[in-house]
Amino acid sequence: MPTTAPTRSELIEHLLRTRIAGEVATPRENNLAHYRELANGNRYYWLGVELGDRWTDEQDVLAVMAERCGVDGDPAHRRGQDTIDPELTVEALDRAAVLLRKAVAGKQRVLVATGHPGGLLDVHAQTAAALRAAGCELVRVPLGLTADEGVVAQMAGVAMYERGATLWHTHSPAPMAEILAALPQEGEAPPDLVLADHGWAGCAAQHGIDTIGFADCNDPALFLAEAEGTLSVCVPLDDHVANPLYYEPLTAYLLNVAGLA
Repeated sequence: MPTTAPTRSELIEHLLRTRIAGEVATPRENNLAHYRELANGNRYYWLGVELGDRWTDEQDVLAVMAERCGVDGDPAHRRGQDTIDPELTVEALDRAAVLLRKAVAGKQRVLVATGHPGGLLDVHAQTAAALRAAGCELVRVPLGLTADEGVVAQMAGVAMYERGATLWHTHSPAPMAEILAALPQEGEAPPDLVLADHGWAGCAAQHGIDTIGFADCNDPALFLAEAEGTLSVCVPLDDHVANPLYYEPLTAYLLNVAGLA
């Protein structure tokens, strides 16, 4: 049975209860370490976004994360609990729904991808299925693409990274870069909209494609990209909670607001 779409207040309560938002599992020291690595120029943490020398102060990164994700903005808070603001999560879902409505109205070509199949695969797969049912064209990944010593696979309408017959968690932008390079060689146009996370979302946004990205509080690059106008929407959430089924109400809310339920 499909999950009934929650109201806004019901979804916020659910996000807090399941720790998708609110007091999340990612510790403060992990968040700050990632902000520091990004500011120090470690491109692993850039997620395919070209940040140049614009974010070399980790306190500037923290300020954006406090504003757009809801982490504690106090630089003196160095250890322990950190947070994601559920109100910001729902507001971002509302903005994402506007882009999904636009995609349906224009019968757009949409590419859906995840670097976090253990947590977010069903969110992406359900959204891909709803878009296809509403008349959007899901971009098919060309066969035979490789990246990072693995292959670019596509299942249930979602592009993922596969290696050794296993779907892998990856932050790398390389798989998305391979797709975007291969499409014109196949005579295919680029996607009009990308729905993704991690480096898949960052790479697409950097290529000038309207992109909805999901991001955890320790993945600041997508929030910075949104702040700069490179990424269209960044949805803050813990991207791997205890049970992937906890994301079902979030997906139901998104699809309902987008008119895709």
